[in-house]
Amino acid sequence: MNVTVVGTGYVGLVTGCCLAEAGHQVVCVDNNQQKVADLKKGLVPIFEPGLEEVMQSNIKQAQLFFTTDLAEGVKDAEAIFLALPTPPQEDGSADLSAVLAVAKQLSDCLPAHYCVVIDKSTVPVGTAGAVRQAIANKATTEFDVVSNPEFLREGFAVKDFMEPERVVVGVTSDKAEMVMRKLYASFVNEGRPLYITDPATAELTKYAANTFLVTKISFMNEIAQLCERMGADVEVLRQAIGADSRIGHKFLYPGIGSGGSCFPKDVRALKHMSQEHNYDFKLIQAAMSVNENQPLVLTEKINQHFKDDVKGKTFALWGLAFKPNTDDIRDAPALVIIEELLKAGASVTAYDPEAGEHVRQRYADNPKLTIVSDKYEALKGASALLIATEWQEFRDSDPRQIADGLNQPLIFDGRNIFKTDDVQAAGFTYYSIGRKPVVQ
Repeated sequence: MNVTVVGTGYVGLVTGCCLAEAGHQVVCVDNNQQKVADLKKGLVPIFEPGLEEVMQSNIKQAQLFFTTDLAEGVKDAEAIFLALPTPPQEDGSADLSAVLAVAKQLSDCLPAHYCVVIDKSTVPVGTAGAVRQAIANKATTEFDVVSNPEFLREGFAVKDFMEPERVVVGVTSDKAEMVMRKLYASFVNEGRPLYITDPATAELTKYAANTFLVTKISFMNEIAQLCERMGADVEVLRQAIGADSRIGHKFLYPGIGSGGSCFPKDVRALKHMSQEHNYDFKLIQAAMSVNENQPLVLTEKINQHFKDDVKGKTFALWGLAFKPNTDDIRDAPALVIIEELLKAGASVTAYDPEAGEHVRQRYADNPKLTIVSDKYEALKGASALLIATEWQEFRDSDPRQIADGLNQPLIFDGRNIFKTDDVQAAGFTYYSIGRKPVVQ
C-alpha cells in the first residue's frame, strides 16, 4: 500500500520504517527541514536498537522517503498516519493543537481517491471525531478517520511494531476496516490479534493500559516500603507473587519510579478525562502520588546515611535515561535525584551509555554536574555510587573496580541490580529498594 506518516518523532519514525520493512511504500512528512535532510541521509535522531538498520535499508531499496511537503507526501496515500506530539497541558489534558492543525491542512490536500486518516498519536476520547470535522470542512473526496493507538516500548519499539502483542483499530465503516486489515495483514496472526472496535474504545485502550502498568509499579513500590519496615525481602516476594498467572512477573520490579514521555502524561490525561465526565478515579491519584514521590526514596536513604549533611560531597550517578536501551530523559527519576543533591549543596558526576549529552545540555550552566564518558571514571573522588537506570553494563560491573574508584565502598541502588550477598562479600555498605540494607 501507499502510506504517508505525518510526523517523524519517536512513534512516527518507527511506524514509517517498520511499514516500509513490511513492503509498503512509505513517505514520512515533517516540517523540520534540517531533520528531513538528515533523515534522507539515513541519520537517525533518536537511539532505538535496530531502527537505524531498518531505516537505511528501506531508503536504499526505495521503500521509504522523506519530505517537508505535506501535499506532495499524501497525494498517492491510501493511509495517512498522524504521529504528532500531544504534550500535556497544565490541567493534565492532551494538547491536540498539532494534530488538529495538520488535520486542517489535510482538508486542502487530501488525495483524489478514498483514504483513511489514522490517529497514531496518543489522543483522548473524541479526537477521531474532532479530526474528521477539521478535515471535512473543506475536503471534497471521501475519507474515514481511524483510531490506531501505538503500544511501543522504548528500547524494543522495532520488535514491538513488527511482532505486536496486539493491534487495536477503531473504525466507523466497513471500508475503513478493510483498509486497516490489509495494512496490518503481515503483522497479525492467531497469536498477535487484531481488535476491531469503535474509535472511543481504541482511544481509551492506550490510556487504560499505561495507567494499569503505572498502578502495578506503584503497588510494588508500596510493598517494597513495607518490606523494608518489616524485615522482609521484596525480591523473593516479587518472584513468589509473580508466579501466580493472574499477576505475572512483568512490572513487578520495585525501584525509584517510572518515567518517560508516556506513563506520566497518559495517567494525567486519563485523570483529566475522568474529571470531565464527573467520575472520581481514586486509584489514578494514588498511583500518580506514589510514582512521583518514588525517586525521593533514594535521596532519603542518602540523607539518613549522611545525617542530612551532603554539602560539599560528590556523588557518582550511573544512569540518566528513564529506562535502559533509550536516550530519553523525559521525566527520568535520575533528574529528580540530581536536583535534590544539587539543591543540598552536593556535586554529581554522572554517566549514561546514551543519554549523557542530553543531560549535559540541560545543565550546561551548572558546574556542579559533570557528565563523563566512562562508568568507572564517574567514581573518582565520589562519596558513594547511586544507580538510577538498570543498564546491563551496570549489572556486569566489577565490584572491585567500583570499590577502588570510590572514596568508600558505599552504594545506593535505586534499581536493585546487585545481589545483596555479592555486595556484602565485596565489602560494600549497600542500600536498595525493599531489601534489608547491608551495613559494613
